[in-house]
Amino acid sequence: MGTAITDCGRTTPTPCAPLDDPAAPAVTTHRPAAPFDAAVRAAVGQGLLSESHPVAGFVDSDGVRASVATLRAAFAHSPGVLHTFAAKASSLIPVLRLLADCGMGCEVASPGELRLAVEAGFAPGTIVLDSPAKTREEIRLALALGVAVNADSIDELRRIDALRNRDSAAVLGLRVNPQVGGGAIGPMSTATETSKFGVALRDPGAREAVVRAFEARPWLTRLHAHVGSQGCPLELIAAGVAQTYELAEEINERLGVRQVTSLDIGGGLPVNFTDDAVHPTYAAYVAALTTAAPGLFSGRYTLVTEFGRSLLAKNGFIGARVEYTKDAGGRRIALTHAGAQTATRTVFMPDSWPLRIGAFAADGSPKRGPGLAQDIAGPCCFAGDVVAHARELPELAEGDFVVLYDTGAYYFSTPWAYNSLPRPAVYGFRSTAPEGEVTFTTVREAQTMDAIAAESGLAHADALTGLG
Repeated sequence: MGTAITDCGRTTPTPCAPLDDPAAPAVTTHRPAAPFDAAVRAAVGQGLLSESHPVAGFVDSDGVRASVATLRAAFAHSPGVLHTFAAKASSLIPVLRLLADCGMGCEVASPGELRLAVEAGFAPGTIVLDSPAKTREEIRLALALGVAVNADSIDELRRIDALRNRDSAAVLGLRVNPQVGGGAIGPMSTATETSKFGVALRDPGAREAVVRAFEARPWLTRLHAHVGSQGCPLELIAAGVAQTYELAEEINERLGVRQVTSLDIGGGLPVNFTDDAVHPTYAAYVAALTTAAPGLFSGRYTLVTEFGRSLLAKNGFIGARVEYTKDAGGRRIALTHAGAQTATRTVFMPDSWPLRIGAFAADGSPKRGPGLAQDIAGPCCFAGDVVAHARELPELAEGDFVVLYDTGAYYFSTPWAYNSLPRPAVYGFRSTAPEGEVTFTTVREAQTMDAIAAESGLAHADALTGLG
């Protein structure tokens, strides 16, 4: 695309608090909702949001770059850090390529994500493969490419024993579960007593088995742990990293050699969905790690991080047209084209994944007026397809638009194909101040009806009737 429209000016980014100050308050580092107002109006003006294009996702490329810069600044004092992006948070090749251009690596958890990372241009040595169910073929490919692999179990190490070529450049590690407990959202907590991930360190005999596994494999040089993300406090995440650091020290002491040379400390910072403030910050995370494991940043180990949601969430939004409004039981309902197919977690776990909603007029300008309690519902054919309940917003009408903020990660990049609803188009954009010019580019085209039919087996339409 690359067309542009001049619109409302973009505000100057708010300066960050000093990154080396652990007591720094939550800050809005780049993106209060207001700067997206210009993007919404421009998207409507250019027809990216319209009656014929009723829903789309948008990615702020400058915001992504700013988030990566903030992450790097927080870890600047630590030598030898590879920051990887969790591909599942935005499995879109143009987004991944932008992150590669920013100097990021990529964490992948499936053959598909590995393919996307390679196509996006990440060097194999900056890709990390994590998955609890790697096939032999998946492991074989990763080793051949020189992609780092974190085994999820002792049994997987035995598989690698049989597949590994001594000439492989792949860094090999073992994931452990420090079993430090869960956060407020159970499904997002990966270091619980019975988590499916990693070797459960506190189970009888498990810690000794890990030490023996390293002793038997001089090529095993990395430890990996990941406590969780949304709903997990910094102290819990840091405690898991500290346990992993202590285990690395124990292994190296027992073996009498510095065999463990790197620690993959995962990622998963929670995101604040209640307002524009960015918290917890990367600086606060580093401060928590320093308190829990003072030696972590000494340079004894190179570090790998795996951030996803915290880099992208506040750098994107979903725009959707209001198709109808109605009243039921004294409640106003706005029927839009953004529901469970693009906001799956919010629809099914609204208390854990609440979203802020913006109301915009048919011309894309912010709506004004007194607040009215309204349900913002989606197009899916089940009663629970509601992204916001009784939300106080200016009264919406047919042809207006709603914006779902903080949806730059997971939401529009990995839609759900319920009701055979098409995947929405995704656009990247830049805004310039003081001119307020908004430039868009296509990240992913909207899925066509032909593509939906093809994915649904059109080429084999007679397969079952032909069986007789």
